[in-house]
Amino acid sequence: MDGWNIRKAGPLHTSFKNGTLEQALQVILLTHNIALGKLAWQQYQYRTQPWGADKAVDGLYSVRSAAGGQCTISGNQKQTATWRVDLGGVLSVHHITIYFRTDDVAWNENNGYTDHLLGFSIYISNTTNKDDGYLCFKDTNYTKATVPNTTTIECINHGQYVIYYNERLFGVTYPVGYSKYAYNELCELEVYGCPTAGFYGENCDLTCPQNCQEGHCNIVDGTCLGCLTGYKGPRCEEQCDNNKYGLECSLTCGNCSNGEQCNHMNGSCPNGCDVGAQGYRCDEGCDFGRYGKNCVEICNSNCRVCNRFTGVCELDCYAGWKGTFCENECDGRQYGHNCNQSCGSCSNFEQCHHINGTCLNGCDKGYQGEECTKECIEGRYGYNCQDLCNINCGVPGRCNRVTGQCEGGCQSGWKGSKCDNKCDGGKFGLSCAHTCGVCIEKEQCHYLNGTCLNGCGRGYQGKNCIQECAWGFHGYGCNETCSTECFNGTCDAMTGACPQVSAPDPQEINTGPIIGGAVTVIVVSLAVVVLVFVFRRTEVTDDGGYQGLGLRTEVSDNGWYQELGPRTEIYDQSKDNAAYQELGQISQLSHYDKLH
Repeated sequence: MDGWNIRKAGPLHTSFKNGTLEQALQVILLTHNIALGKLAWQQYQYRTQPWGADKAVDGLYSVRSAAGGQCTISGNQKQTATWRVDLGGVLSVHHITIYFRTDDVAWNENNGYTDHLLGFSIYISNTTNKDDGYLCFKDTNYTKATVPNTTTIECINHGQYVIYYNERLFGVTYPVGYSKYAYNELCELEVYGCPTAGFYGENCDLTCPQNCQEGHCNIVDGTCLGCLTGYKGPRCEEQCDNNKYGLECSLTCGNCSNGEQCNHMNGSCPNGCDVGAQGYRCDEGCDFGRYGKNCVEICNSNCRVCNRFTGVCELDCYAGWKGTFCENECDGRQYGHNCNQSCGSCSNFEQCHHINGTCLNGCDKGYQGEECTKECIEGRYGYNCQDLCNINCGVPGRCNRVTGQCEGGCQSGWKGSKCDNKCDGGKFGLSCAHTCGVCIEKEQCHYLNGTCLNGCGRGYQGKNCIQECAWGFHGYGCNETCSTECFNGTCDAMTGACPQVSAPDPQEINTGPIIGGAVTVIVVSLAVVVLVFVFRRTEVTDDGGYQGLGLRTEVSDNGWYQELGPRTEIYDQSKDNAAYQELGQISQLSHYDKLH
C-alpha cells in the first residue's frame, strides 16, 4: 500500500484517524510543523551514527531507506524502543504525521519492516516520561497487510514532548505477525500545531481565553484544554461553585461559616469556619479541648472529650461533675466518677465533697473518718466519735454509738440515758429505785448506798435513817429522852410532846373494874420495866457478841441489834467510815453493803 504524500507548508492531504479528508479540510488548514529541527532523542542508538534520532525531524524523507540517510534507526534485538522530540515548550497540538521506513520497496505484508510497526503508541507529555502524558494513539488493529507506511494521528492537546513507543517484552504473547524485537524506524515525524502558546485557529492568530490553563486551548475551537485554578467551563469563564475550588474545580471546600462557598481559587473561607472546623480552608477539625465556630470555644475543663461542634461531653465527666457540658458539681449526696458514689454520714446530712467524698464539716453522730463511712469504735459515740461512753454505764464504756445511751442501764447511784446524773430527788442505788430515809433537813442521801451523811431528821435513826425512834426517845437521831412526865415515859418521836390522856368522869367510874385494871397495869408495867432494863443493858455487836452500854438499842437494816448513841456520835462515825464518804466512788464496802 503506497503512502500518502504531504505537501509541506500547504493543505493537509492525508486522512485523519477519525475522519475523512473532506472533513479535515472543513475543520482546519494548518501550516506549522512545530517539531521541525527540534531536539530529538532515542532510547537505543544504532551502532553507527547516520541514523540518529534527529533524522526524524530534519524535514527529509524522500528516500525512506537506510541507505538514504534520512531515517532514524534504533538498535537491534531490544525489548523496547522509545523516541521523542522536545517542542521547546508546552504548545498546542492538532495532529501528528509519521513517515515510516519502507526501504523504498513495495509496502505490503511481504515488506520486511511492516511487522516492526505493529503495536506502536504516540504520547504527548509535559515531561520526558510517557506515563505522565496523554495517549494519543495505540495500535491494536493493524496487521502486516493493513498497517500504513504514512499515518496521520489527530491529537488535539498540548505538551512539550511527543513520544513514539513500541515494545516486545519477554513473557508477553503478542498477536500473530508482530516482530520479535521492538524498533523505532522513523523517516519523519511531523507535529502540526501553533508555534506560540496561547493561540489557536487556522492561522494560530486567535488568543486563547484568559483563564485557560497555561494559556492552552483547543487549537480548532479555542476551548480551554484545562482551566486555571478556580475556573471551569469550556472557555473557563465560570468560577468554581457548589462548594468546589481549585484546579478543575476538583477540590471540595471545607466547613465555611453557614455553608458558604469558599474562595474558588484557594479554598479559603471568607467569613471564617463553621462550628467544629478551623484552619485556612476550614478543613481541619478543632484541636482537643475546643469546639464551636472557628474552634474558639473551650470545652469545659471537667469534660474528658467534648463534641467539636456542640461542646457536649461525648465520653464522660471527670470525677465530681455531671451535666451535658459537665458544668454541674455532684449533688444529692453523691460524688465521684459519674456521681455514682454515695456520700458517707456527713454532719447534718450535708453534701460531701463532690470529687473525693470527704465530709467538709465532719461526721454525723456515730461515724468517723474522712468520708464518714466508719462506725465509732466501742466506747465512743457522737459527732466524729469524739465523745466517750460513760464509765457509769451498766457495761462500763459501752453505749449507743449515735446517742451515747448506755447499754444495760446504769451503775448503782446513777441515772439518765447516758448515766451521767447521780441519783437525786430522794432516791439512791441501782436504777435510783430506792427511796432515801429521813435525812436531816430533808437532805439527799448518798446516791450509792442511801446513807444520810449529816445524820437523820427528827424521829429517825440508823445509817439510812429509816428506823423510827425507840419508845421513850425522840428528836434528831433519837438522841433525846422523853419527859418523865409523859404517860408511861413515851412521847412523840419527832416533837417530844407527851401524848394527851383524857381523865375519866368520876361519875362513870366503876370501882370494880378500876381495881382490876389497876392490878393489870401494875403487872404489865413491871414486865415492861424488866424488859427495858434487859434490852438497855445488852446489844448484839457487829461481830456477833453482846455488850452492855446502858443505852437503848435498835434492830439495824441487816437484822442486827445496835446501840444508838448520841446524834453527834452517829454523825462522827459516818464521817470516819470511808464507806460513807463520796470520793467519786466508794473506797470500801461496809457490812451493810456486803450483806445487801
